[in-house]
Amino acid sequence: MRAFNRRLGATGLVLILAAGLTMPAFAQDSAAVDFGDDTSEWANDGECDDPRFTGASMAAELEDVDISHDATDCRTAFEAGNITLAESATTEATPPVAAAPSTEIDFGDDTSNWANDGECDDPRFAGATMAAELEDIDTARDATDCRTAYEAGTITLVGDSDPSTLADIDFGDDTSEWAKDQECDDPRFAGSAMASELEDANIMRDASDCRQAFEDGTISLAQDSPQDPGISTVSSSVLQALAARIDFGDDSGGWPNDNECDDPDFVGPGVASDPSDTDRLKDASDCRAAFLAGEASLKSASDLGGVFDYGGDTSEWANDGQCDDWRFTGAGMAKKLSSVDVMGDASDCQALESTGEISIKPVYLPEHILGAPYDASGVYFGDNSSSYANDNICDDPRFEGPGSATTLLDSDLEKDAVDCQALYEQGKITLR
Repeated sequence: MRAFNRRLGATGLVLILAAGLTMPAFAQDSAAVDFGDDTSEWANDGECDDPRFTGASMAAELEDVDISHDATDCRTAFEAGNITLAESATTEATPPVAAAPSTEIDFGDDTSNWANDGECDDPRFAGATMAAELEDIDTARDATDCRTAYEAGTITLVGDSDPSTLADIDFGDDTSEWAKDQECDDPRFAGSAMASELEDANIMRDASDCRQAFEDGTISLAQDSPQDPGISTVSSSVLQALAARIDFGDDSGGWPNDNECDDPDFVGPGVASDPSDTDRLKDASDCRAAFLAGEASLKSASDLGGVFDYGGDTSEWANDGQCDDWRFTGAGMAKKLSSVDVMGDASDCQALESTGEISIKPVYLPEHILGAPYDASGVYFGDNSSSYANDNICDDPRFEGPGSATTLLDSDLEKDAVDCQALYEQGKITLR
């Protein structure tokens, strides 16, 4: 933790007293300061917890995670003259030097597994003191290392020399009912990472989701791209850096090098209108080119399945202390299960899952399809003699998953080979 001391020179004190000022000695114009929001754990406790400030009304312990997140306390103390910006407090004692404008960058916090190891692990930066391996999960999660390196001039923001609109956007706070659900609910934006239903009440109220999606290039300001919400507004150098971390696969698909991305994990004007799951990771050249041109972006979590949907309580057996939804497994399950109860016993199933008495079957987890294509070489699928063959649903009762028929007959055992093999490889069914 850094401690800051303030001193008022004797000459300055005499001048102030002689002038007969009645205002606090350190009262300042707060209009020029962005105090942020009140999302800190310690907001509204009468102390300023934002480490950008220093003074008598500061909390004893300061953490970078509270930067711009204790607005009311800090604004009140600042306007009362009880605190000042830390950089201003040392202006007279320290001659100004040419320094990188790090105050304009949200470095985030130190929650990365690799925080405080002397290397910057945040993939938004590049330079000599960057870690060798970078992951998106560390974005804005290695604040101390990255701020130190940035101010030392050993790293720079990727695309610093390119025009950027990120700094011009006030994302607001996280007071929306739908904040931090991995979808942007602010109707000022448009793109693949947007929520399906937007309301004006959420303007500037979903900051974390919208900022992350904007940095990922999966949304842009709606006024900038009203007709092409899938087009990225991220600078070319940022797209180059992101592309280097994406596994585009190879060109072994059915439609390689046709100037259209056929990988179903992408979305945008440069992507085929109806891509097949069989082409996942198999149209690398086209998809890379479209991504770099800003005409394709990786789908958001919601597009790929998003958060697991527990459903509602429409089942006849809802709220009886047992889970009747066959997407789960465990000791808390009801003995007899029916397709009519799928997504119909949410309260029971969610409660039992939280206590560890049941768990979601992996094939029903939204992220399961991200492991596709799955190797089906060790599975015997039989033939196609079922009367329900070739209907894009697996009717073989040996399998289960979102791609499986709700009514299964023993007579269809090993009789729906084409459907079941395709769905198995896509990660939509698995053997029971």
